Amino acid sequence: MTQTLLLYGLLFLLPTESCRTLCQATSKSKEKVPAQPHGACDGVCVDNSHCSQPCPAGTQGDMGFLCRQKKWHKITDTCLTLTAASIFEESNLNSLLPIGDDIKTNEYARKSETITDLLMQKCPEDLSCILRNIQRSPRIPGNIAVVVQLLHNISLVPMEDVNKAKMQSYSIMANHVLNSKSISNWTFIPERNSSCVLLHSVNNFARKLLIKKHSIDISDVFIHTIGTTISGDNNEKNLTFSMRVNDANSEVTGKVLITRDELRKLPSPSQVVSIAFPTLGAILEASLLETVTVNGLVLSVILPNELKRISLIFEKISKSEERTQCVGWHSLESRWDRQACQMVQENTQQAVCKCRPSKLFTSFSILMSPHVLDSPILIYITYIGLGISICSLILCLSLEAMVWGQVTKTEISYLRHLCIVNVAATLLMADVWFIVASFLSGPMTHHDGCVAATFFVHFFYLSVFFWMLAKALLILYGILIVFHTLPKSVLVASLFSVGYGCPLVIAVITVAATEPGKGYLRPEACWLNWDMTKALLAFVVPALAIVVVNLITVTLVIVKTQRAAIGSSMFQEVRAIVRISKNIAILTPLLGLTWGFGIATVINDRSLVFHILFSSLNAFQGFFILVFGTILDPKIREALKNRVTSAKWISRIPENLSSDYSCHPTKGPS
Repeated sequence: MTQTLLLYGLLFLLPTESCRTLCQATSKSKEKVPAQPHGACDGVCVDNSHCSQPCPAGTQGDMGFLCRQKKWHKITDTCLTLTAASIFEESNLNSLLPIGDDIKTNEYARKSETITDLLMQKCPEDLSCILRNIQRSPRIPGNIAVVVQLLHNISLVPMEDVNKAKMQSYSIMANHVLNSKSISNWTFIPERNSSCVLLHSVNNFARKLLIKKHSIDISDVFIHTIGTTISGDNNEKNLTFSMRVNDANSEVTGKVLITRDELRKLPSPSQVVSIAFPTLGAILEASLLETVTVNGLVLSVILPNELKRISLIFEKISKSEERTQCVGWHSLESRWDRQACQMVQENTQQAVCKCRPSKLFTSFSILMSPHVLDSPILIYITYIGLGISICSLILCLSLEAMVWGQVTKTEISYLRHLCIVNVAATLLMADVWFIVASFLSGPMTHHDGCVAATFFVHFFYLSVFFWMLAKALLILYGILIVFHTLPKSVLVASLFSVGYGCPLVIAVITVAATEPGKGYLRPEACWLNWDMTKALLAFVVPALAIVVVNLITVTLVIVKTQRAAIGSSMFQEVRAIVRISKNIAILTPLLGLTWGFGIATVINDRSLVFHILFSSLNAFQGFFILVFGTILDPKIREALKNRVTSAKWISRIPENLSSDYSCHPTKGPS
């Protein structure tokens, strides 16, 4: 929350034998830089040029290469050994289906459909007649594509009585291509959506599973299926998975919980099927070149239509990741979507999610949060700076109140101090509500309180920016409009309309447009949502626009100050430079230009130096306003000096009276 808000809302190795570090598996996949490929392309390597080479002996297909930085890198691979002739145990199928020596990648679908037809003819009762040759086949990209298409075609075959034997054979085929050693090879399959097809096919086939008296538990290394019956008489239903995620003995767990209240919605006994995948998250990431990383099992849940909510408990693969996101897989858009789930509770070991299964969302997991630089130094700077800032703003408002009558005698000084007082007041309220919002943030967020805190944080921080804009417009008014002045009442009304009216309109429209659909808040913090509704733009766009306008204002002030020094003596030019520097120092915090440093943190979000600079400048903004807006103002210092002098003189009056009385005693009667 802290870094998200300070960034004004702009705050995101390919080990084939391990799905423990899914992010590492994907980073090299996205770079498409595999190990040295078989063969080499002929000709000169020119950047962005392509070439293809035949597969090694004993395999069919070809490999595609892309030249980058004067080196050939493999980007596609259709090499395969599985054919309709080799996939069945008997060799006499060659007469049924002749296969040419050169089978192209785009023939996968036709070939797999033919294999499916033969499969339904040869062993429709349990689908086991092809298992041995599939399990023996190497997990190269072409073979993976053939098996995925085969699983897809099998899932489309009309079946109403998928028994345990069929589901077991289907799981064995899926387990072969889900092996952690095959993760890197998914990157080279030309059909990028192959992993999505696999997930959809397994879920679709599992919907046809028929569960009779006894529960079904089919456990393989990389896919685990549990099916059982449920009814309204059950107190609750708990399906637990524990699967190994790397070559070590460590396992992660996943649980599906159906509450008693949900089970009561069932009019009659029904069945539930759940499937756990330890490597599918990494495979989806590698094949789709995603930038997100799954940090738990992928759990598919197939429920009766009457049940709308379930609780999922995910043990984290990476225990160091404290912040995660509960997500569901959008089957039509092939992406992880946060709208399907809500975080209920989280710690360093696990996350509890409440999800809504539907036709669009059947599979769920948790994601590592996008990269956010989280350093104790930044947290200390933020809260220490906010504490000092709040104290400074209170002192600033107190000093302004003490000398208000002395420093606002002219119209321009009145308007200037009016802007400073309102900037200080709105920033003080924004900082206070920021602290309130930070305490309300977290997995156990109080929704109504969080909405209120977010609204006030949004409103008051916008008010800070718009009052800074009002001050900049006042400066431009004084520079550009010399011979025509507006009445004081009109100027004051205009300033208040800009300072409070515009932020109020933006804040109200934002909450009214996004809160009904639960898209106002971030799941993990009391701040404007970004992923679902882009509500954060209601803060970012006005803030950046105002920073640009205020930067133009400072530039005009510098230009005007510089013109006065042209043709002057060296001494006068030095004085002009000092005056320009002073203007910049004073106007930068008062006009909010320090927030512009946030652009650097967006461009290079991993640089701790930029984040420390940005956090320091903005957390201490109240202190800077006190120093440059109040203490360094000569009129305020003079007024304070006069008040101190006057106070000393008043304190000496009794002493002077006593002295006069002792020197001139009153004579009594004689």
